[in-house]
Amino acid sequence: MTRTLDDHGREKTADRLLKSSANKFYDPDVDIDWSAPLAEGKPFQLERRSSLYGTHLWDRLTEEQRLELGKHELASIASNGIFFEVLLMQLLLKEVYNSDPTTRHVQYALAEIADECRHSTMFARSVEAVGAPAYGPVKIVHRLGKLLPFIGYGPALYGSILVAEEILDRIQRESMADEDIQPLVRMVNRIHVLEEARHVTFAREEVTRGMAKLNKAELFYQRWLIAVVSFAITRSLINPRVYKAVGLNPREAWEAAMNNPHWHETLRWSGERIMAFLDDAGLVGQPGTYWWRKSFLLGAR
Repeated sequence: MTRTLDDHGREKTADRLLKSSANKFYDPDVDIDWSAPLAEGKPFQLERRSSLYGTHLWDRLTEEQRLELGKHELASIASNGIFFEVLLMQLLLKEVYNSDPTTRHVQYALAEIADECRHSTMFARSVEAVGAPAYGPVKIVHRLGKLLPFIGYGPALYGSILVAEEILDRIQRESMADEDIQPLVRMVNRIHVLEEARHVTFAREEVTRGMAKLNKAELFYQRWLIAVVSFAITRSLINPRVYKAVGLNPREAWEAAMNNPHWHETLRWSGERIMAFLDDAGLVGQPGTYWWRKSFLLGAR
């Protein structure tokens, strides 16, 4: 097989990431003390990042209820993180299935799959440790997720990975830096953030490389696909069932959250770096603009 200059650049990046993976990785079973009790009275997330922060429903909650809501929203985000990572692993396995396993590119994809297996286990144990349900996505998103490995390819595939990973990354970076947050949550976030940095580099280069090869029809499909998947990601982070844990009506609270400008701003803030990258790459635009706006990741333009 003849390797091109483009292949050489791809292999060079993958080789560097493989070395980084070998030098610095975490085993959550060893590196987290799962037997340690939760810190009494410490929050599980920053209050201003709650989906209901600033609403009339938030004002009705006691301090104890706000802590409880934070715990359940954390469990929803973590269990949705597992859902996203399972999809990511399927997409990467699809790449491996169709490629040369002797390349560093495929070998790094396998290393990333190993990382994501550990992350999913870590998220599952964190949900178990805080004592909340593994909410996951709503049923329709769970069912539609089965289609993604079949219809996803190219820049939109890697771009979708980036949207999910970088939204979580920004929220987790902020949380892990705050000493008032539960120590368990901060440690889980720290591990995920440090290891995801490699995954982000890998995916960003694949987006840039793939965009250079698209014709106009493929560009329109890629723009539509990533926008729809990103809409599903942001709308899935908080499962409506979390609100029942603090005595709120799930439908009423969900509607309040979806109309909450503070929550919209949190999502825009969490996605602003990846949106700037995707926009520069050419993946943000028609026919996906409607779905980007509905995802709250894109403001008026």
